Amino acid sequence: MTHVYGIKSCGSVQKALKFLEAKGIPYTFHDFKITPVEGDKIEKWLQKTTLATLLNTKGTTYRTLGIKALELDDTRKVEWMGKHNLLIKRPVIEFKDQLIIGFDESLYEGLFHT
Repeated sequence: MTHVYGIKSCGSVQKALKFLEAKGIPYTFHDFKITPVEGDKIEKWLQKTTLATLLNTKGTTYRTLGIKALELDDTRKVEWMGKHNLLIKRPVIEFKDQLIIGFDESLYEGLFHT
């Protein structure tokens, strides 16, 4: 089963869900606002991707919380992501043994062929 993590109001998440639905790919959706992920899940993701890829440094939450000015080490960044899931780039998709971050239609086409 494919698992999608994000928030419903995120444009990239909406595009990803629309893509999966159009391809007939079943998925479960985990809304960060309803069921936040914690540090252990983020650590598992970081076994398959980099912190630079997973941490959303372009988002409003990152700017509002002043994360850059805090000059956090990687461990503290993961802790902040666990407390504030909106610091995680969206969507995060667990598909088979892969982890896909963000929406990239050409990448999706290659991975989710039916």
